[in-house]
Amino acid sequence: MHPGLSSQNTALKAPPRFHVLAKPSGSLCNLDCSYCFFLDKEALYPGSRFHMSDEILEKYIVQLIEGHRSNEVTVAWQGGEPTIMGVDFFRRAIALQEKYKKPGMTFENTMQTNGTLLTDEWCEFYKENDFLIGLSIDGPRELHDANRVDKGGKGTFDKVMRGLALLQKHGVEFNILTTVNRINGDRPLEVYRFLRDEVKTTWMQFIPIVERINDDGRTVYQKGDTVSERSVKPEQFGAFLNAIFDEWVHHDVGNIFVQTFEAAARSWLGMPSGMCVFEPTCGAGIAIEHNGDLYSCDHFVEPDYLLGNVQNEQMIDMLASDFQVKFGRDKLDTLPKYCLECDVRFACNGECPKNRFIETPDGEPGLNYLCAGYKAFFHHIDVPMRMIGDLIKRNAPAENVVPMLAKMEAQWASTAGRNDPCPCGSGAKYKKCHGLRAAEAQHG
Repeated sequence: MHPGLSSQNTALKAPPRFHVLAKPSGSLCNLDCSYCFFLDKEALYPGSRFHMSDEILEKYIVQLIEGHRSNEVTVAWQGGEPTIMGVDFFRRAIALQEKYKKPGMTFENTMQTNGTLLTDEWCEFYKENDFLIGLSIDGPRELHDANRVDKGGKGTFDKVMRGLALLQKHGVEFNILTTVNRINGDRPLEVYRFLRDEVKTTWMQFIPIVERINDDGRTVYQKGDTVSERSVKPEQFGAFLNAIFDEWVHHDVGNIFVQTFEAAARSWLGMPSGMCVFEPTCGAGIAIEHNGDLYSCDHFVEPDYLLGNVQNEQMIDMLASDFQVKFGRDKLDTLPKYCLECDVRFACNGECPKNRFIETPDGEPGLNYLCAGYKAFFHHIDVPMRMIGDLIKRNAPAENVVPMLAKMEAQWASTAGRNDPCPCGSGAKYKKCHGLRAAEAQHG
């Protein structure tokens, strides 16, 4: 086989389109966020400068393009903090995309950043090249600065908001990534309303913090069955999602897009969720480190999941390897019986394998740490999601669910007793579910 090409059989084993999360600066970051699982990855590369060379960059872009049997290619940049690489590095990346692209091929470049190093130059570059920027904000100042601090331990809220203002000034498309941890997990509406009303984002991602503590006390590997004190609790995460969903479904459908809710709507319609954590299998989302090392997943950057290096092997061969295919299939094949028989499996599918480290009620291993929270959430949203699905099937606006839901809940309020099971089907008493919401709405 020619060293620069993959065999046709290998290419056909790989998905036509795949996602690579590139970490050109490795774990290098200008911040010291307390829950960051990637800062400890520095230990995997002792003595490294954590800067992707131009040679590795070119091999990565070439192999990404060669491996795609789709005209649409996403080029995703993350870290650490990718802006540490400087604007010129990404100018070279854009030039390589133009140099090697196939006829008709288009690129979407995305970057996840803490926003503290953004300048007019960065934002002009983003705008000129149609970058989609993911900005990390954990909520209002008090909640954000609780964990997202600089190397001196100082809060970064003001710097992030300056970065946000620059993105808005230059008309750069952005969304918000919010990690849900033990602190902001108790204040969902405060977080959501801040992002909606003050940040003025229309697209939000809520990522649960689940830090597994290794035997040596670090969080380098996905090993161990205990979590850090910063990790969100399962029931806390479910309540967080429920509270935001209730606010969203009564006021913001069609105007604000929450990734988890969008994925759920697709699942209720019988479609792929669009989120790898909720798909039956995985393996098509890999990660490349600053030195060209390719790993099975962004969350499994550790020796046991090292697929190889793009300097020595072709990316498409590594993606289609028996090891990686098994890694993706294991998500389905290792589901415990408790999950296989669950009534919301269609929406959850056991969520991310990195979080499957507790036992089922019957003592079977492999249950997701967040199971209780997700189960409460998916039960809670069932009725409105069915309504939204019906609207979409009839080509009616999804936001029509708002008056429909208000009418239905008014009927529940007039018929359901406080201690009756809530008519929504959540399994909770009415006074603890929609009855509680009705009381809160009545009192503002």
